[in-house]
Amino acid sequence: MKQDTSGTRPAPTLEMVAALAGVSRATVSRVVNDVPSVDEDIAAKVRQAILAVNYTPNRAARSLASRKPNSITLIVPESTSKVFADPFFASVVQGVALYLAETDYTLNMVIASEAKPEKTRAFLLGGNVAGALVVSHHAGDRSWAHVSDHIPMVFAGRPLAEGGSYYVDVNNEAAAEGATRLLVKGGRTHIATIAGPQDMPPGVDRITGWRNALEASGLDDSLVEYGDFTLSSGAKAMRRLLERGKPIDGLFVANDQMAAGAYTVLQERGIRIPDDVAVVGFDDDSFATSVNPQLTTVHHPIIEMGKKMAEILVDLIEGKPTDRVTRIPTSLVIRDSAS
Repeated sequence: MKQDTSGTRPAPTLEMVAALAGVSRATVSRVVNDVPSVDEDIAAKVRQAILAVNYTPNRAARSLASRKPNSITLIVPESTSKVFADPFFASVVQGVALYLAETDYTLNMVIASEAKPEKTRAFLLGGNVAGALVVSHHAGDRSWAHVSDHIPMVFAGRPLAEGGSYYVDVNNEAAAEGATRLLVKGGRTHIATIAGPQDMPPGVDRITGWRNALEASGLDDSLVEYGDFTLSSGAKAMRRLLERGKPIDGLFVANDQMAAGAYTVLQERGIRIPDDVAVVGFDDDSFATSVNPQLTTVHHPIIEMGKKMAEILVDLIEGKPTDRVTRIPTSLVIRDSAS
């Protein structure tokens, strides 16, 4: 008979553990699945055998056997290019992954095209997803519409159609108002804003906060242009503001990436930051420290948001009580662009 010289060994199995521990396969299965009815001395022998043969439970098989999926899906209704260019998404994923690492749940990500929303819905409702997290949602998104009727869902940020949704957010309105007040206190009297999309809650709430601060100070609130939270849209919006020909000595931008885009235009025009125009952003991501001068901005605890979203979703999946609305505090980080 030909000898096997490949050096490979069969993967450890429940049967191998059972044989070494001197128990039945069913007993090993109960120990692996933490069934409390197994005698503790027998369970200890099984655990020793598991370590001895280096057996790893097949969690996918366990999920199928119990018909309880252990996969959590992160849905991002944005273009692929936008997702991979914006550090916000990476930070959310990092936070979610950090929390799920201590659980039996696995994470997958769907960059959901609104061109074929039925494809995403079919995936979510196919019986293989325990729950979903939705990030960067817009009014009118259809990829996840009505999915919460069937599986638990948690949103990053307040949905525009809030209803009974579970979500984790910061107080965008208050944070934007505080950022704008910093400009007012610094003696700026012509304060513009580059606002985010108005079909997204952060875009709506942050411009509201900017307006509140200006109205309280009796300042003009007509210097508004809009972007889509990308670098290029911030540059375009800054050009439009300057083309109006009105004086600008302060600028609040709804995220740091658009602020970095605005920087390029201001500096191209020879406008000094902060001497001529003081600038405040929002997020405190890598864009804030990559520009010169470094950006004063609202610290948005995005990793913590991802962790909390995952925690709430796991609680919902497992039937534990949890709050529908969780707010995480922000802070203002003072750097060189405004003080």
